[in-house]
Amino acid sequence: MSTEPKPEKYNVAVIGAGFAGISSAAYLAKDGFEVDVYEKNAEVGGRARQLFTDNGYVFDMGPSWYWMPDVFEQFFNDFGYKAADFYELELLDPGFTLVFGQHDVLDIPADFQELCDLFETIEPGSSIKLKEFLAEAEYKYRIGVGKLVYKPGLSILEFLDLDLISGLFKLQVFTDFSTHVKKFFKDPRLIALMEFPVLFLGAMPEDTPALYSLMNYAGLKLGTWYPKGGFGQVIQGMKTVAEKQGVKFHLNTAVDGLAVEARKINQVSCAAGTKSYDGVIAAADYQHVEAKLLDKSYRNYTDKYWNSRVLAPSCLIFYIGLNTEIGRLKHHTLFFDQDLKQHAREIYKNPQWPSKPLFYVCCPSKTDNSVAPEGHENLFVLMPLATGIEDNEVLREQYFQLIMERLEHYTGTAVRNHIDYKKSYCIADFTADYNAYKGNAYGLANTLMQTANLKPALKNKKIKNLFYAGQLTVPGPGVPPSIISGNVAAKQLIKYFKESL
Repeated sequence: MSTEPKPEKYNVAVIGAGFAGISSAAYLAKDGFEVDVYEKNAEVGGRARQLFTDNGYVFDMGPSWYWMPDVFEQFFNDFGYKAADFYELELLDPGFTLVFGQHDVLDIPADFQELCDLFETIEPGSSIKLKEFLAEAEYKYRIGVGKLVYKPGLSILEFLDLDLISGLFKLQVFTDFSTHVKKFFKDPRLIALMEFPVLFLGAMPEDTPALYSLMNYAGLKLGTWYPKGGFGQVIQGMKTVAEKQGVKFHLNTAVDGLAVEARKINQVSCAAGTKSYDGVIAAADYQHVEAKLLDKSYRNYTDKYWNSRVLAPSCLIFYIGLNTEIGRLKHHTLFFDQDLKQHAREIYKNPQWPSKPLFYVCCPSKTDNSVAPEGHENLFVLMPLATGIEDNEVLREQYFQLIMERLEHYTGTAVRNHIDYKKSYCIADFTADYNAYKGNAYGLANTLMQTANLKPALKNKKIKNLFYAGQLTVPGPGVPPSIISGNVAAKQLIKYFKESL
């Protein structure tokens, strides 16, 4: 037991104001801590920042899929609020659209019986298989989201839980996702539909545990939602909650050093000066914090370790404003009119700019008239891309033209003739804005060898009062996991302080 005098209130610094950072700050402040959040950019949100243009467009710069609404709701409930206190949710119907060819298009309905009927038109008997598949997926979701994702991943003993032990085989951690899907479905379109959510997890389906069919349950049963005004409304709601707990945000303030004494961080420095703290949660890019803010002797992992990790993709994004309305596009449209496996190989196995890319278009102006001027459209176009490869304006423009040709062919609209706003965002921008390792967009891939306790540790092993949160540690990539990550990291820091009393 320490004999040092204890402060009336512990002072904690949180580095990074994305979902994980705001979440951790709010939970710490609720528990009575004084919390400062340091954010290098001019606004909160991290990858969920919004871009406001002079001619009336509002672009979500990153996340655009609102799945797992219960996780968002739980965050607000923990502070005595509801998500509806901060933003309005709309259930999308169709939830999303998959384009396999000019006349081969699947609109995925919000109503489950309609979805079953759609499956039957594609593959007789598949609706029964779908119900079986999603019953298993619901079990994984209940155990995975209810228990697994809230584990800090610091000890194998955390998994000595009756539900986890009894359900080990039902969770299918050691079965690959691709094999699992093909036991149920034969039609390549249905296989693509079931496999596409794991692309958000950052690995090829054959390298992803079948545990993650819980994502299919989230998307096909819990629904695809949209927060009116965009994801910026979610971030602002969370920021408001944090501020009501007493959290202070310091924007345009990049942390540039962490001073360690007696195996504890005691000071955090930035351009404005240095301040003493009793604990730190690093919700910025994990590798950046280790490589740039800590001396080698205090790092959890070496450069060799990070270089050996399987990263989720980066991406090439275009934010496009059109001075006309565009036909055929729904809110979410995924273009699977090229070979998924080939594109995936060119991300993970042989990193390069893709030869025949798949891409995704979000058109939120179909749902929300506040994100574009009247009679205009707001397009967010995303192409998954390998991390750490060359990124320049020539390549970006080359792929813009390629994607536009396919989009114009599908929609029958000369999209390029109607552009009144255009901005690209790619690997170099992820690196510059978020210190993202190798320009990653989604964090670490959820492969078997990078699941749960095998992810980078949430706790610094050499510094007692430093914990990590965000997409490079547990539970993993995605908005809901990042919110949970902040919660878990905060609880571990609170536990550290209680144990040091």
